[in-house]
Amino acid sequence: MDKKTRKSRKSLTREKIINLLKEKKTALTHKEFQDFFNNEVDRVTIYRALDFLVEEGKLHKVVNLEGGIQYALCQTCTHEKETHSHNHVHFSCLKCNKTTCLENVTPEIKLPKNFETTDIQILISGICDKCNE
Repeated sequence: MDKKTRKSRKSLTREKIINLLKEKKTALTHKEFQDFFNNEVDRVTIYRALDFLVEEGKLHKVVNLEGGIQYALCQTCTHEKETHSHNHVHFSCLKCNKTTCLENVTPEIKLPKNFETTDIQILISGICDKCNE
């Protein structure tokens, strides 16, 4: 496989990751991406694609209740001091185990003097609207 084919395949992998997240509308784990690709793409390529999309500012990482990493689409992120930050809340449903970004809920955290925020991770657990119907 030549360099151009590898680059094209990597781009296709990233595109499929973005499309899957748009379709699911929830944060997904690396394992869920592996299941989606069904061994068509190796796990290292998926990790690299996810890392690239995080660095590019298209995805962000969410630490779930078990301490695992999930990946979510960036919707309304801000770029302050060249650091990608996500000043929104994540919600983890205890019934369906889905983690979603709550873009319309903005946390307000006031730190003491001389403290500087670089990243905010707020995870609320409970029952989501779909499971609560």
